[in-house]
Amino acid sequence: MSCAARLAAGCSDQDDHKEPSALNEKIAINPMTETPHSNFWSLFRIFLVLGLTSFGGPVAHLGYFRTEFVEKRKWLSERDYAELVALCQFLPGPASSQVGLAIGLLRGHYRGALAAWLGFTLPSALLLVLFSLSLPLLQSTLTQGVLHGLKLVAVAVVAHAVWGMAKTLCNTPAKVSIMTLSAVLILLLPMVWLQPAVILLGALLGYLYLAPEPAASSSHLPVKFSFTTANTFGLIFLLLLVGLPLFSQLYPVAALQLFDTFYRAGALVFGGGHVVLPLLQAEVVPSGLVDADTFLAGYAAAQAVPGPLFTFAAFLGASANGPISGVTGGVLALLAIFLPSFLVLAAVLPYWQKLRSSAKISRLMAGVGASVTGILLAALYQPIWLSSIFGPVDLALALIGFVALQFWRRPAWQLVLAGALVGALLTVIA
Repeated sequence: MSCAARLAAGCSDQDDHKEPSALNEKIAINPMTETPHSNFWSLFRIFLVLGLTSFGGPVAHLGYFRTEFVEKRKWLSERDYAELVALCQFLPGPASSQVGLAIGLLRGHYRGALAAWLGFTLPSALLLVLFSLSLPLLQSTLTQGVLHGLKLVAVAVVAHAVWGMAKTLCNTPAKVSIMTLSAVLILLLPMVWLQPAVILLGALLGYLYLAPEPAASSSHLPVKFSFTTANTFGLIFLLLLVGLPLFSQLYPVAALQLFDTFYRAGALVFGGGHVVLPLLQAEVVPSGLVDADTFLAGYAAAQAVPGPLFTFAAFLGASANGPISGVTGGVLALLAIFLPSFLVLAAVLPYWQKLRSSAKISRLMAGVGASVTGILLAALYQPIWLSSIFGPVDLALALIGFVALQFWRRPAWQLVLAGALVGALLTVIA
């Protein structure tokens, strides 16, 4: 086995029973590798720095990871890293967070995955919970102007995401057709269950009508993770996906219902952080768990913080109208929305070598990509546009924000700060 392959291998389930020296040799990435006991804190510190500095969304996060783990630390080869990214883009959930989870898992087994997730997620989650807790104190006219400015930023950010995804994922007439059909169905039939159904329809149409995507790299990314353990994680994922809605109806406990809402959102999202927006909006706004203005303000604020966009769930849990809210609600929602990502990742890692070279899988996923772009396009209109654009001034500001993101290449956090300032100034002028 090559050096690069050994570096990515991580620990197998059997490693737990080996002598410490053998385990140290197994997880060694370079001569300076720390012992398993200190590996948790080493990984936590590395991912905490990334969590504090990774602005710019999922694609930018993957760039930060490549710089850190391929160029700087040489934990993975270019080929290994590319295959890992491809795997995580195939799975439901936030691709960048799953890449981090996978690196942590390969580097330090379960403790490594936990360290990677905590380090990368905590900064943005804490900031968004603090923002949620401050909202009840921000009810002045000036504050309402700031919130409206943040909602206009949300228009620009989602439009920017649709534009970028469409260029990459809808680059043929057939893919554009799948995107359009998905958007039309979501707009005309706004039902919660329709969104995962549209994703499945996109996969079917992709299989039937799209050409195979270019074959994945043939290099081998070793995964020392038993099939039995992988199957167990997959079973847990499915049992929670099916069982949580049933138990939350039979036993209407607030904590269980909140956990169910965010677990399903994390389990059914293909396409990354922005695509979770329509799923969460359909779950929490019509039910009254979070009002529409708070939802959009929190979504816009989530653009200003580093780290994964899925931490928006922490804001929603903390802002929930009900017996479970505040810090408790934020933690519960955060755990629920990220749990499916880990379970699915652990379930499929051993099978990745078979899946990545399949032409059938590549056609399915091309259809899924076009479908989720259509879902996001529909979300740009409802709820984003209808709740934010009330006149030519609003449209002009949203257009400037879009141009700033798309063509001036300004980071989203700068746009959020500018949107809040402009909203406050317009309130003062009026």
